[in-house]
Amino acid sequence: MPSPAPSTSPAPAAENLTQRSGAQPVTLAALAKGFSATIVELRAPEGQAMADHLERLMELGFLPGETVRVVAKGFPSGEPIAVRIGQATFALRRFEAEWIRVRSAHRSES
Repeated sequence: MPSPAPSTSPAPAAENLTQRSGAQPVTLAALAKGFSATIVELRAPEGQAMADHLERLMELGFLPGETVRVVAKGFPSGEPIAVRIGQATFALRRFEAEWIRVRSAHRSES
């Protein structure tokens, strides 16, 4: 199976973990407030503008293997979605959160 373009493909280790774990990845947008998960893949629609936007998310730290936690969702539409990676908090639009695939969601302690 040919691999996707380098800017959108997951790290090989993350891809292998997803296949071995049996857990189906879901989008970051699907995670409820207070849940954490591990990023396994970033995938955006085709087009240079989308590729540039995806690259920016990766530069901010949205990378396969990173743990991300949903800290808040806007009311009433659930947008923006506030997420935390390490010590940084970001507000994502729903379409951006849909590009980020995660697995092993669990309720965070904090």
